[in-house]
Amino acid sequence: MTPPPIPGRLALLVGGGPAPGINGVISSVTIEAVEQGIEVIGFQDGFQWLVKGDAEHYRKLTIEDVKAIHLRGGSILRTSRTNPTRSEQDMQNVLEVFRRLNVTMLVTIGGDDTAYSGSQVYAKANGAIRVAHVPKTIDNDLPLPGSTPTFGFETARQVGVGIIRNLAEDARTTSRWYLIVCMGRAAGHLALGIGKAAAATLTIIPEEFGDRHVTLDHVCDVIIGSIIKRRSMHANYGVAVLAEGLLEAIGEAGLVECMSTAQLGRYGQIVRDPFGHLRLGEIEFGRMIKDRLSAKLEELNLPVTLIDKDLGYELRCADPIPFDAEYTRDLGYGAVKFLRSEEASKFGAIISLVGGHLEPLPFNQMIDPKTLRMQTRRVNVHGEGYECARRYMIRLERRDFDNPKRLAQLASAAGMTPEQFRQRFEYILTY
Repeated sequence: MTPPPIPGRLALLVGGGPAPGINGVISSVTIEAVEQGIEVIGFQDGFQWLVKGDAEHYRKLTIEDVKAIHLRGGSILRTSRTNPTRSEQDMQNVLEVFRRLNVTMLVTIGGDDTAYSGSQVYAKANGAIRVAHVPKTIDNDLPLPGSTPTFGFETARQVGVGIIRNLAEDARTTSRWYLIVCMGRAAGHLALGIGKAAAATLTIIPEEFGDRHVTLDHVCDVIIGSIIKRRSMHANYGVAVLAEGLLEAIGEAGLVECMSTAQLGRYGQIVRDPFGHLRLGEIEFGRMIKDRLSAKLEELNLPVTLIDKDLGYELRCADPIPFDAEYTRDLGYGAVKFLRSEEASKFGAIISLVGGHLEPLPFNQMIDPKTLRMQTRRVNVHGEGYECARRYMIRLERRDFDNPKRLAQLASAAGMTPEQFRQRFEYILTY
């Protein structure tokens, strides 16, 4: 049975950082909605203008406008991190613009924070606006059912693997170590996915430390352990992939603990975004690790050439690979199907596909009322996927300390006695 037509317009907006596939969602939502006789408009720059009550920064979207954008990176509507929930007035300004423009359906495209913003539009509109949120993040850290990825992750991983393989060849050719800091605020999925597929020497993610306190020196010692192990194999090069979430795991207090405030200032400023997150991009974590690592290697009389590189912005606006192009078409179609359903009159939802079937996830079941965010999907370090990743990394393991011959080789490569080596490095074992 065909659902009855819903009066009013359908609006689209994008929040948070870019991810490959945004244009695919915009395209599929627009095409399906127009085919169902619904007028579609797209707000530019997320909630940036809406919170000011500005009803001018939008564009009408037609099939002609969007039919060829699904394989393009970026966002034709642009994006911003503006938080409409910071004040009641901001939210009322948003709702007033929607009322003036006859918006009765809203599709938000974004991550954790945009999902919460969308949920509040639904709640504050008191049934006047149906809301569907399409989850987006290259971090893959949103709690979708099963192992369902967030769109953009697979494209970001593929592009990242190509970059890492090029750097690995450069490391081999020039006998140097690369320190790659990979995006991933709360979870290490992207760093591990790239590092594992590219066969990086080692990948370090926050999850591997469990409940243990993470320090900058601990992270450096894990890398030094790998450098020494490689040297014992007569190889003076390697690639270490570090999840940027390590910076948040160490924390502001942890950074100040291991260096003075003046020293910390050399690497940027402690800045938070409108949603209260540390702006990790404002801190040069790679250079911080490189400098700290260089000093520790010098103390050990281990000369190593280190190159640091941030990996993230190169990935966010890549053209989507076929997986994400297809996936976002499904998600956009699913968003419109949900908005036209009877369910959408009862709850706002995050759009998810399970086994090829649409499964709208109600906001009130997905968003924690205390944190105002979805629960983070972290890497399962107790599963075979991570176990396999660790087996193919070159880093210090328990068996290196349990085998006297192996321990002696490592100690020799470090210029230490076996007992000195044990005392210096055994504490870093985490798995």
